[in-house]
Amino acid sequence: MVVPEPKVWRVARPHVVRVARAVKPGAVRLARAVKPGAARVAQAVKPGAVRVTTAVTARSSQLTTLQLTAGAATLGLVLSAGAVTAAGPWDSTGQRTAERDWAASRGDEGGADHGRGSGASAGAPEPAPSAPSVLADLGGVTGAVSAPESAALAAVLDPLLDSAVLGPRRAAAVVDVATGERLYSRNADEALTPASTTKIATAAAALSASGPDHRIETRTVLEPDSAEVVLVGGGDPTISAHEDTDGYASLRALADETAAALDKRHLNEITLTYDASLYEGPEQHTIGENPNLALVVPLMVDEARLDDSSSGTASRSPDPAADATVKFADLLEGRGIKVKTEGSAEATKKAQELAEVSSPPLTTLVERMLTHSDNDIAEALARQVALATGEQPSFEGGAAAIEKELKKLEVPLKGVEFADGSGLSRGNRLTPALLAALLAKSASPSHPELRSVLTGLPVAGFTGTLRSRYPGDATGSGVVRAKTGTLSNVNTLAGTVVDADGRLLAFAFLATDTPLENTDPAKKALADATSALAMCGCR
Repeated sequence: MVVPEPKVWRVARPHVVRVARAVKPGAVRLARAVKPGAARVAQAVKPGAVRVTTAVTARSSQLTTLQLTAGAATLGLVLSAGAVTAAGPWDSTGQRTAERDWAASRGDEGGADHGRGSGASAGAPEPAPSAPSVLADLGGVTGAVSAPESAALAAVLDPLLDSAVLGPRRAAAVVDVATGERLYSRNADEALTPASTTKIATAAAALSASGPDHRIETRTVLEPDSAEVVLVGGGDPTISAHEDTDGYASLRALADETAAALDKRHLNEITLTYDASLYEGPEQHTIGENPNLALVVPLMVDEARLDDSSSGTASRSPDPAADATVKFADLLEGRGIKVKTEGSAEATKKAQELAEVSSPPLTTLVERMLTHSDNDIAEALARQVALATGEQPSFEGGAAAIEKELKKLEVPLKGVEFADGSGLSRGNRLTPALLAALLAKSASPSHPELRSVLTGLPVAGFTGTLRSRYPGDATGSGVVRAKTGTLSNVNTLAGTVVDADGRLLAFAFLATDTPLENTDPAKKALADATSALAMCGCR
């Protein structure tokens, strides 16, 4: 007997696939473990699978037979989807290129290596061309059920958002992703300090302006009739000097290629300078020296961190460009090139390119920025928007460029003000209406270029800044994806959630003037509100 796929599962499936693929680093470890055997695969995903099972069990008393069936399928997807390292851009159908190739290559019909920064495996055949869609078009699964009713949503959310711990000023919006209809509004058009939920706007603007395939280059050039090599920064803060760069641009690879190019020219003794002239305006954010953000310059290595961390706070170099040049000089010395460093110098137009390395696609940078609330990437992307739109690549120009690009997306901008790309500035003013609209727009089949705005959102209880905010047995764990925002007296949360009927909703909750002593309770109150959405059929 053939059992038809439950409609509720068809609705939730695309979101669940994204959740499953977001469980990193478990997914990456799993992908690497596939070759040794199934036992290691199962072991790699066990923590994530257990947490999903816990979340489903906690709600089992309220689930129908069809929902239990969907839950079992969800667990299977977590196990299978973990074997894919999702990378690369989205095509016009809303499917990642790498995912399509992976789907095509199953059953040995073709072969591809989908590790970031790598191409097809040597000698492997091309992937078969007929791959099914991985991310279903939302327009085709709008639903098994109608959207929640506004009055019922208000009955659930109002008591939670009335909590005194949030302070006197709060605003919220909930939007049905499939239709774009606003289902819940509480001062939704009031512009408040958004903190790091600003990064949602930065991500959407960057993807819209430059495209999901865009990569940022770091180059070396040779000035004509000289032995002067210039290291030219293009604005990639993620280029790394580590041996294992995990697919990000490698300073060591740039040194390899540069040394090889110099050897062809019979140059083994050079003068090394650096060009960090791409950006304009102040290098330091208005918050001043801060472990959350390096000086914003177009040339740095490993985000100018002075430790081995790749996210979170860290002490930063006081001169990122100069330090990057010293590291590059050491690498060249290790490759037989005698190097004399002489500080900064703008490369001329006649300089000949020796070598270049590129960042991962913009989709990867956006996902890392959102998952880990990476301020260095956020400010770099704001300047990429400025460069793409003809604005000055500075704090002020980047802010203007983001707003300029968002106007093209036809989202509500009344009362909105941008002061930076990261949300560290209290000069930012965003509305819940804007944030919810951007999230819904990012899920629209007509805007596949924006999809990584959603896939980059942390998964409640699993990844990034939401890893520890939701207990393992919380209703929202695994089904809420959201960007956090926290400054002194400011607590915000914006993202997506699958409700009890399988409807995908976008939400934005902003609270300002929160008493400092209530910071943790305020975070919990916002998390509780999203968990309530996950439980809500709201009819």
